Amino acid sequence: MQARTHGNLIIGQSGGATAVINASLVGAVEAALADTRIDGIYGMRSGIQGLLAEDILDLRREPGHLWHRIAQTPSAALGTCRYKLQQEDPAQAIEILRRYNVRSVLYIGGNDSADTAHRLAQAAQQANYDLQTISVPKTIDNDLPFTDHCPGYGSAARFIALATQDSALNTISIPSHYPVKVIETMGRDAGWLTAASALGKRDEHDPPHIILLPEQTFEEERFLAQVEEIYRRIGYIIIVAAETIRDQQGQPLGSSGQTGTDAFAHPLLSGAAQYLVELVKQKLQLRARFDKPGDLQRMASTSISSTDHDEAYLVGKMGVQALLNGESDKMITLQRHDQPAYGCTTGLAELEQVANKQRLMPDEYLDASKTMVTAAFHTYALPLIGTPLPEPARLKLIKAKP
Repeated sequence: MQARTHGNLIIGQSGGATAVINASLVGAVEAALADTRIDGIYGMRSGIQGLLAEDILDLRREPGHLWHRIAQTPSAALGTCRYKLQQEDPAQAIEILRRYNVRSVLYIGGNDSADTAHRLAQAAQQANYDLQTISVPKTIDNDLPFTDHCPGYGSAARFIALATQDSALNTISIPSHYPVKVIETMGRDAGWLTAASALGKRDEHDPPHIILLPEQTFEEERFLAQVEEIYRRIGYIIIVAAETIRDQQGQPLGSSGQTGTDAFAHPLLSGAAQYLVELVKQKLQLRARFDKPGDLQRMASTSISSTDHDEAYLVGKMGVQALLNGESDKMITLQRHDQPAYGCTTGLAELEQVANKQRLMPDEYLDASKTMVTAAFHTYALPLIGTPLPEPARLKLIKAKP
């Protein structure tokens, strides 16, 4: 394909912010600044909504020394949005891009953001406007197809693994107080983040003892039997549940706490952990409580994975390179190699095949009970979370003799 030689670039961030989404932004900006084929470098304030409102930033005017610090800062520096394009929006967006002589669009986001980038590419083609669009992957849900994993996941996975380990230590210190603990994670339809809670598990006594994923139907009686058996055997139990686990009728357990839907009609759920706690208290007469990390799991600066950060920067940089190589209507992917050591290169996937699609947890990453991960999942996920997790130290608890 013929390389681009003129025109302006605009970059947007979309969807839930992560600990490393700004690394992708900086990777893109620094690649654009280093190439004379790109004229203006613009930013959409608050994603596609900002573009439609013509709230456009001049990123060349930002102090050069600031970009390194932005790359280390969680959340979305440009601002983000959850907005589904309405019928008239793509044509309006193309007219605005035409006025600013924008010939390249880089959109950083997940499944729904890929749909937005794809629709912009289609609208440009229909308007006979020379525009290239590239989607840069980002999601803690880790559910984009055609990529080995998604930037944002490794850091969120590290946070959940550490949070599970640390929160469980409190339960272990006084199990008679609240012997049952439920930790609720994000993850709309895929259980990748919930599964990460087990990355610090070294033996059967280590937490978590049960994980509940959106892909697996919740069976109440089976769950209660598992809880009771583990409690009787070790004296406490740590459960990690996705916020969207569903019953046998397909209804989310947290639907009682639903607070509406987002722009893409995804339910905004709250209450799965509380439901499980009440169930355990009522059916098993065991004291129980829950923890909900909330937004911390998406953007805790203390849990940024160095691997995740570096790969987020890489996909932003390669997004600009793809535009310069004449590519369009595609998403940057991460292609894994494990020999002689873990590493990733990048590739491209057609946006039409990515938009609104999901990659769920494969069966080989779950054991026969479907409530715990296998060694294969550890092999897959551990390289993504950066440095090895610390192993808690424990006293030998040797009894004194008179």
